[in-house]
Amino acid sequence: MATLASDLSLPEIPVIMDQSRTDRHQFLRDVADQSWLAKTEIGYSVLTYESVMGILRDKRWQSAIGFIAQLQGITNETFMSRRRESILSAEGEVHVRLRRLVAPAFSPRSADRLRPFMREVVNGLIDDVAQTGRAEVVRDICEPYPIPIICELLGAPKEDWKLFSRLATDVLRIFGSDLATELPTIMAAQEELDEYTRGLIAERRSVPLDDLLTDLISAEEAGDKLSTEELVMMVEAVIVGGTDTTRNQLGLALALFAEHPDQWELLRNDPSLAPRAVEEVMRYNGAVGGTIRFASEDIEYNGVLFPKGTFMSTSMATGNFDPAVFPEPNTFNILRPPVGQPHLSLGAGIHYCLGASLARAELQEAFTVLSERMPQLRLDGPVEYKSTGVGIFGPASLPIAFNTK
Repeated sequence: MATLASDLSLPEIPVIMDQSRTDRHQFLRDVADQSWLAKTEIGYSVLTYESVMGILRDKRWQSAIGFIAQLQGITNETFMSRRRESILSAEGEVHVRLRRLVAPAFSPRSADRLRPFMREVVNGLIDDVAQTGRAEVVRDICEPYPIPIICELLGAPKEDWKLFSRLATDVLRIFGSDLATELPTIMAAQEELDEYTRGLIAERRSVPLDDLLTDLISAEEAGDKLSTEELVMMVEAVIVGGTDTTRNQLGLALALFAEHPDQWELLRNDPSLAPRAVEEVMRYNGAVGGTIRFASEDIEYNGVLFPKGTFMSTSMATGNFDPAVFPEPNTFNILRPPVGQPHLSLGAGIHYCLGASLARAELQEAFTVLSERMPQLRLDGPVEYKSTGVGIFGPASLPIAFNTK
């Protein structure tokens, strides 16, 4: 007979901790050594690789992304009423239908056609700092890198890149730690983005191009197509899922390589290691440290009963360091032999990252170009990290130096 979760004596994990992210993750890993399950301020958290996978692959545990506002105490009726069904949070047949229609547009082949443009963007950003041998890479490289690629992906013209960057930045404030204050800015950006996207959709219906939006407009199966509202939703999902994650993951990667110059040198001498380097970076220091699910019904897992409505955090940060899966997990090693199981930073189950191929391609191309053009990468001052309370984590400031040719 299962034990009710609330009857268990479990270690507790506070949401806010006065620690650096490294210390916080070490705290979580120490907890994971004691128990696969811990209490949090909103529910529970699974900590081991097996338990994280178990929750993510169980369709009864559903995405809690739609509860972000409520969890922060937001009751604004206008904001709540304009929320639309998103592929990021949809469940059941709705999610199956959306995923089936759009999956071909997010294939590895679709991502590969953007690789030359990715290299062009990275080289252009490095050109601005190459002569000095110094850069504040968050500002100079990481922040501006994804927007041109997202615009190229969607078919937005170059003259709209700055507009797109502003709208993306403001929409993504929804994942910040002060949602109540940011709400007017977020809502205004969402409305402006919706209007812009509808215009872009109308253009693509008249003049199709070789871009994602055209692919999504053309997507059809057994007579089923995406509506205009669903197309608008997909554009916002691409921005939410593909902008801040890439910026922050690239920043975390460069901080790691600056602290492990031997690994940077390996990559520089053998660019074919870029795919392995991307996987190890995401395992060792993923921009997304966890996700939240909620129980859509009473769920028994691992001998524990979780009542309907229970919130469950899935800790990628500890699962990716589970020694039962990853030998010597505390060692950052881009030559790490494959273990037959993926890291957790791109999720699992039905909400596995739709843009995984694009994210991998962006990071692989950035790693290849940057390692070639920025030899002897090293820190040029202290790294400042964002608050651990922010959903997507990365450096706020990362000064680096490198040798010039």
